[in-house]
Parts: sequence; structure tokens; C-alpha cells
Amino acid sequence: MCGIVGYIGSKDAFPILIKGLQRLEYRGYDSAGVALITEASNLAVYKTRGKVSDLESFTQHKDVSGSIGIAHTRWATHGEPNDVNAHPHYSQSESLALIHNGIIENYAVLKEDLMSRGYTFKSNTDTEVLVQLIEYVKVSNNVDLFTAVQLALTQVVGAYAIAVLERGHPDCIIAARKSSPLVVGIGDDEYFLGSDASPIIEYTNRVIYIDDDEVVRLKRDSEPRICNLNNVEKSHEIKELEMSLSQLEKGGFPHFMIKEIFEQPNTVRECMRGRINVERNRVALSGIIDHKERFLNAKRIIIVACGTSWHAGLIGEYLLEEFARIPVEVEYASEFRYRNPVLCPDDIVIAISQSGETADTLAAAELAKRQGAFVYGICNVVGSSIPRMTHTGSYTHAGPEIGVASTKAFTAQVTVLTLMALTIAEEKGEMSKDVFEQYVQELALIPDKMEQTLSVAGYIEDFSSIFTYAKNFIYLGRGYSYPVALEGALKLKEISYIHAEGYPAAEMKHGPIALIDREMPTVVIAPKKGMYDKVVSNIQEIKARKGRVVAIVTEGDTVIRDLADYYIEIPDTEDCFSPLLSALPLQLMAYYIAVVKGCNVDQPRNLAKSVTVE
Repeated sequence: MCGIVGYIGSKDAFPILIKGLQRLEYRGYDSAGVALITEASNLAVYKTRGKVSDLESFTQHKDVSGSIGIAHTRWATHGEPNDVNAHPHYSQSESLALIHNGIIENYAVLKEDLMSRGYTFKSNTDTEVLVQLIEYVKVSNNVDLFTAVQLALTQVVGAYAIAVLERGHPDCIIAARKSSPLVVGIGDDEYFLGSDASPIIEYTNRVIYIDDDEVVRLKRDSEPRICNLNNVEKSHEIKELEMSLSQLEKGGFPHFMIKEIFEQPNTVRECMRGRINVERNRVALSGIIDHKERFLNAKRIIIVACGTSWHAGLIGEYLLEEFARIPVEVEYASEFRYRNPVLCPDDIVIAISQSGETADTLAAAELAKRQGAFVYGICNVVGSSIPRMTHTGSYTHAGPEIGVASTKAFTAQVTVLTLMALTIAEEKGEMSKDVFEQYVQELALIPDKMEQTLSVAGYIEDFSSIFTYAKNFIYLGRGYSYPVALEGALKLKEISYIHAEGYPAAEMKHGPIALIDREMPTVVIAPKKGMYDKVVSNIQEIKARKGRVVAIVTEGDTVIRDLADYYIEIPDTEDCFSPLLSALPLQLMAYYIAVVKGCNVDQPRNLAKSVTVE
């Protein structure tokens, strides 16, 4: 969840590290710090609560010389956000400095043992325990730092991506990972380290993805040395990143979130590129075609995901059951991994994650794989952990998503699930030729219809400011629109800090209707197709209780338009494709409400982009 940056080469390290931390700010954090081996051969650690800009101010008159360093942004897990708990952490002798993403689950036991051996602790973090353990192992076994890290990590239970510097060794960074991402950038006589590729792409597009239980040594004038914890040498192929630096910039927009909302027509086009052939009325995902028998013989599909990806999975459930006629269950990955699920060899588990590093989703996919299920990954980040451990899968090709509140990743995931459902339906013969061709033709039009939907952003901006007074919202939808209601409520919660709940519209009478009054706005997703008449009845029930209604309606609708206080039109489309359109006004509405409230829409409080801890 935090950010890691490292550099070793011939350039000044500090500016590279600071810029890298700025590239990683989207991940969410509460403090920042840097460790450098200076030109005076000191191991200097500077850290502070707050933003990267606060760290820059703090170091303004400090010695930040040197061409080797590591840096970190922290999202608090153990210990409150403050200067002492910020990373990097010194070892007791201050000969080592360490940064860490993840959680050391057995830190309390390790800490007690180290205290019995005379070690003292300044912070409340599990990370300080780890650096003290590495120093103890190094000194007591009289080994070098690389070996000490290997030996120490055999005693650790939990998740980690770490980087360590040693005083007196200005030519070496030691790093390691388990269940937390770590990537090495290969430059010209220089190396970079990152928790993802964003701080690296400005300098090189050549990277090595470090695997679980691997330790890497980055040394001047040497090839990277990578070994597992048993000291077995590991070889890695150098990959070329497809990311561009321009994708990490705002491109004239005030925030990444609004930029990414407006990118969605193009990201959906990219997601469909090469997978849909309108002229031949064909849809094909290679991950399914290459494993066709698995899908033809599947008795059940289980979708595991968290947050926004879970909402996309709910839409996938509707699509796969309607099109392919395969029973589907959608599980929160955090619950699935701990409840001893019943899995069979003819089950397919679909793991959905924007980052490909979501800890609970990754663990759920690994559990399913161990129990013999076929595991399919849907991810955005090439080379991330879930694509590497699953049997096969599909990338969403949404490009880097910097805003913490997911927008384009959601519609890209829904698009992949739609393509999956159509591909399986065609292979199984579950859909008539005429209906299939109708869906293919309509799906190809969706990006243009998304652009049309986004054209009303100015109107949404105008009326959204009215709702900044609200303390609570209810979002309602039926059928395909129910998961959209959940997602719309989540977006509002995430970035405006207004409490919001999504419900199936029919469930309103079973409790939530008690909340309806003039002060409780209700957002109703009500496209013309689907259970339209029943949704009209739900709106009438709200209005009878003086509730204020914002409605998402099909273009040309007059019935709901006359009932609602505010309405937003979307182009007509098939009911199954309507989430790709109706989600957009809800994203815009959440964004504009948050902006008027003065919230940090790209970096909401307490949230992180990539949730790599439980």
C-alpha cells in the first residue's frame, strides 16, 4: 500500500528519489522519508509526517548528497502516523536503514526476543523489528548483508517488500519481496527500485519483476544478483514496459480522477481492440479460446475480488449466467480465503484486481489454485503478481490509473467480463446467432455512447454542488443497475466522505425507506430496459415521502424525468451494457461534489490505491 523507490548509479540520488515518491503519491500515504549514503559516507535518514512536499521542506538544509538511496511513503498499519513511525528505520547501531511495505505478522514475538537480547525500539512499527532482526542476524552470524537478509526473512511471517542500505557500503542496495510488489529498473550503468513501475518509467522501460521469497542485490558495475531464501540463484527475463510517461501526467486536467473518467471511451476501445471483430461478428478472448474445454466443462464459476472490482464481478455474474448459462458466485476475496471454501477441479475461479497485487484477492487465487481449481486473472498491471500466478487471464489495457478511486479500471473490468461472457456463450452455443450479432454490433458502439454520456459533465457539475450539504445518500438500482448503485455509493464515500449506501431498489421497502425525507437524496439508476416499471414505482414511493431524487434515465424518457428532481440522460443500449454508461454520471457526480467540498479527490484520506496488506 505504501511506496518504495531506490536508486544506485552515477547521478544524484535525492532528486530521483523525490520525483519517484511523487509518482507514487497516488497509492495513498501519511508520511515520507529517505535514506542516503552521502558523499561523506554517512548513512543519513530524513523522514517526516505529511506529504512528499513536507519531506522536501524538511531536507532543505540537510546533506542530501550521494548517488545511492532508498525512499518511502508510508500508509500506517502498526503505529500512528508520525515522524518516529515513518520510514526508513535505523537498526540499533544505525549501521542499517530499511524501508518496508507489508505487514510482519509475528513481529510481537520477534520483538520480545530481540528485547531480551538487549535491543531497544524507538517506534511502534513492525518494520523497526525487521531491521533490528537483520542486524542481529548479521552480527551474530558474522555474515554479509545479503546473507543476513536471507536468514532473517526465514524467521518472518507476513508480507513484505523491503530495501536496505548499509553504512560503509556505498555501492549496494539489498531488496526482497513476499506478497508485496517489487520491480527493478535496468538503466545505463544504474539501477532503480520501485513498488511499481511509475517511478521508473521516466528513466528506463527495461525492468525485472522480483518474485516471492527472492532477495536481490543491486551493486555498481555488476549484474543484479537474485537468489531465493535458500540461496539458490534465480534467473529473470528483462521485460519492456508498455507504459508511457504521458500516462502519468494530468494532461491539462485539474485532477487525475477527472482525466481518467474522460479516458474511459478510449480505454474501453483499447480493451476491445483485437478481441472483437464487428465485420465478422466475432468475439474472442485468447485466455478462453486456449482453454476452451475448461470453460465448456465448467460446473461453476467463482469470482473473487474486493471493492470496485467486486462490483464489476457482480455485473460479471449477471452476464455470465445470462449469456453462458453457467452458475456464478461472487465472493469478497477477504472472506473466501478464510472460510475453507468447497472447490472442485471443474470449478473456474476468476480473480479481479486493478493492480494485480491486492493481498486478499491474490491469497484467494492462490488458495483456489492449490485446491485444484482453474484460476483466471483479470488485471490491469502487466507483470503484476496475479497474472504471474494464475493459469491464464486477460489484461484490461486501461493504462495506469493514478486516482485512488477507481473509474476507468471499473469499466474496463466490466468490458472484459462482457467479452468473456460472449466468448463462452458462442463456444457453448447458448445464444442464437441473431442475438449474438446484435450484441456484438451494440457493444462496438459503446465507446461512442460513453463519449455522448460524458458530454453532459457541465450539467452534472452545476447541480452537484447543491448536494454538498448532504450527510447521507441512498443509491438504488435493479438487475444490472444494482451493482452500479453499489459502485456509485462507493465512489461518493471514497472521495467526498459522505455516507452512502447502495441497495436493490426492491429492498428499499424492507428498511431503508425509513430514512427517506427532504434531507436524504436518493440516486436511482433507471434505464428504459430492464425492470423499468418497477423502478418507477420505487421512485413514486420516495417522492410520496418528500425525498429528493436524482435519476439516471435513458435518453428521451419522460416518465421518470417528470418525477425526478434532477435527471441525467444516457444513450439507449441493451440492458446488459447499460452499466458501462450509467456508471459515468455517478463518477462525475461524486467527483464534482468532492471538489466543491474541497476534498483531495486523487488522494482521499485513509485510502491507498493498491491494498497489499490485509
